[in-house]
Amino acid sequence: MARHAAGALRGITLQQLRYFVEVAAEGSISAAADMLYVAQPTMSAALKDLESRLERSLFVRSNRGVTLTDDGAEFLSYARQVVEQAELLEQRYLGRGPSRRLLAVSTQHYSFVVDAFARMVKASEAAEYAFSLRETRTWDIIEDVRTLRSEVGVLYRNGFNANVINKLLREAGLTFTPLFFTTPHIFIARTNHLAGKKSVTLKDLDDLPRLTFDQGGNNSFYLAEEILSTRSSKQDIRVSDRATIFNLMIGLGGYTISTGIISDDLDPSIVAVPLEVDERIEIGWIGHASVSLTAQAERFVAEMRDVVSSFGVDLLA
Repeated sequence: MARHAAGALRGITLQQLRYFVEVAAEGSISAAADMLYVAQPTMSAALKDLESRLERSLFVRSNRGVTLTDDGAEFLSYARQVVEQAELLEQRYLGRGPSRRLLAVSTQHYSFVVDAFARMVKASEAAEYAFSLRETRTWDIIEDVRTLRSEVGVLYRNGFNANVINKLLREAGLTFTPLFFTTPHIFIARTNHLAGKKSVTLKDLDDLPRLTFDQGGNNSFYLAEEILSTRSSKQDIRVSDRATIFNLMIGLGGYTISTGIISDDLDPSIVAVPLEVDERIEIGWIGHASVSLTAQAERFVAEMRDVVSSFGVDLLA
């Protein structure tokens, strides 16, 4: 058996591994073929040969594209390492330029993530890259990382939702790495009458429109992006993106509850005011338990830590 496996591995080519890594990143054989300027039938045949040699299915194929099987997710971690090492050798000894950088991130609606993502892109100094940042629903973040549509996800948990979030992550084969704890704040427009207060109470919010991010078909209280999701409100508005929620803070005087970390450069019209509740929010990133982070993903996580530190927030080890 070991002799057979070794023989199969000797037949695997670096080109096949590159095809495999690209398809996993794109979620589509045709998109990956276009990206690498390869005929789709050629790439499909190479991947089928790879699966045949491994005697494992690496992809689940459908009309919507491909997703990795459990074996595929495990294999990806090794394939990436081989491809990255080969590229380092080529750069060092053949004088070839660095390859196109890849990274996809899915996140709840946090400006510090956008700030870190922008820093990561600038720091990469890559001539060619294909980066993706998706601000999306909690369920979709978990699905994106489970299927490796995204390598990293960013979300929160607290005493109310932790059991449900942990169960979903465990079933998806994902791990949660804490970044920091923070006390809840409200985000409001600078023109709001509460903007000058040192802190606000829940009673102060009774007559303001509550703005929350829509969670679609999975609109469970436990998947809400905001704490206190079970608390009733006289005026509720659900939105799908951060620009809209900020515009409604300005236009309607509404509020949302979040981390308190907000960038003056990215969101100059919005302020954060501490909310007097006995709650804490734990922000962290999620990744595949069986897949090591790429160097680009590690850089993004490092940039998140730097951004959060710049706000005076204590990082978790």
